[in-house]
Amino acid sequence: MSARSFLRSSISNPKFYDSLLAGNTAFSPVSPEAEYLVIAGGGGGGGGRGGGAGGAGGYRSSVQGESSGGGASAESVFSFALSTNYTVTVGAGGPGGSPNQPGTKGSSSIFSTITSEGGGRGGQGNSRAGGSGGSGGGARHNAGLSGGSGTANQGFNGGSAQGGSVGVNSGGGGGGASEVGVSTTSSRPNEGDGGDGVESNITGTLTYRAGGGGGGSNGSGPAGSGGLGGGGNGSSVSNGSNGSNNTGGGGGGGGPDSATDIGGDGGSGVVILRYDSSFTITIGAGLTASTSTVGTDKVTEITAGTGNISFG
Repeated sequence: MSARSFLRSSISNPKFYDSLLAGNTAFSPVSPEAEYLVIAGGGGGGGGRGGGAGGAGGYRSSVQGESSGGGASAESVFSFALSTNYTVTVGAGGPGGSPNQPGTKGSSSIFSTITSEGGGRGGQGNSRAGGSGGSGGGARHNAGLSGGSGTANQGFNGGSAQGGSVGVNSGGGGGGASEVGVSTTSSRPNEGDGGDGVESNITGTLTYRAGGGGGGSNGSGPAGSGGLGGGGNGSSVSNGSNGSNNTGGGGGGGGPDSATDIGGDGGSGVVILRYDSSFTITIGAGLTASTSTVGTDKVTEITAGTGNISFG
């Protein structure tokens, strides 16, 4: 082995050593960039009887080669400046509706200038249509109304529920980041399933996030299932299931009893950042986060709170 090869192999940054030998003192081995997932809180499911499901929180991604929400391509990676504060907010899931009441819209998640919209609420009571959001919420059973609208490049619409005397038994499914919520009709009176979320490998493990909730049943048939990515199941017997936290999953619709059954809460959102391991990250007060190493990168998952981060 030559002296140069031996020295080059013994230092932590061989590229930097090579650049010095070539007289390039301005060499920068990596770019100050981060890929991100910014997922908002899911919407709450409507309370019994046969409540509509909550929609998934909005899903925005800059992971190259993957999809963002609503069928969009990945956004541009985020270029950061060192020692500069960037605001982060992790959106909470919307509470499920009390008996015979609609759910509540989820809260938005924010990373710097990137905002994902909270998931739409599930319909019930006097607000039977699904609410709009990152992904739309589903309508109450037999409502004869549409599901809520999703936000462009973040998620899909919620499912509708045909009205009249056709005997639609389940509320519409909540929209997911990659799929619309299932509508219930005379030919499909049950199982208003939630739309699936999007799968990402940002953490080094393929994981679905931002699935819509399943519509609740009025007791005449099965309820809808939550979509892949943390969507809560609807119920045919009692309360809707909660969406999974840190996925932005929508809450499931409540079951048959309009006096006791409640909708599931939406799952909280998350902000995930992946960047070269030569950089460090400072997490400010008010945020809950963890950092791991995946290959030559670091991955920081911010799971709750509001505050500032910076890179060094």
